[in-house]
Amino acid sequence: MITCLEDQLRRDEGERLKIYQDTMGKWTIGIGRNLSDVGISPNEAALMLANDIKAATVALESQFPWTVGLEPIRKAVLLNMTFNMGIAGLAEFRQFLSKVQAGDYAGASQDMLQSLWAKQVGPRAQRLAIQMESGFWQ
Repeated sequence: MITCLEDQLRRDEGERLKIYQDTMGKWTIGIGRNLSDVGISPNEAALMLANDIKAATVALESQFPWTVGLEPIRKAVLLNMTFNMGIAGLAEFRQFLSKVQAGDYAGASQDMLQSLWAKQVGPRAQRLAIQMESGFWQ
């Protein structure tokens, strides 16, 4: 039963949680959000980021429960990497993760810099490696 504009729009526009092209070729998502012309607002971007950080945190702590007790600045390195390549990508860094868990932050930093990922992301890897080793935000 339709009781408001929101109900009408859900019915008429449909709801798609992945990007698609509408009948006019415009990139669209959600309930008719025209990304090609409208995009998203700064508030929407901030909400999406907050949700993505929560999802990365849940994935990280589920896959590696020992990270719950990791100091926030170094845990942020792992979250940044999870955000960038997903938990499956981070999980491939076995030696690096073992060093982080053992508190060998200098060794973990070196492992980061010697990876293909570091070549792909350049300055991001440099900053995160310094953050891992130093324990200071970069």
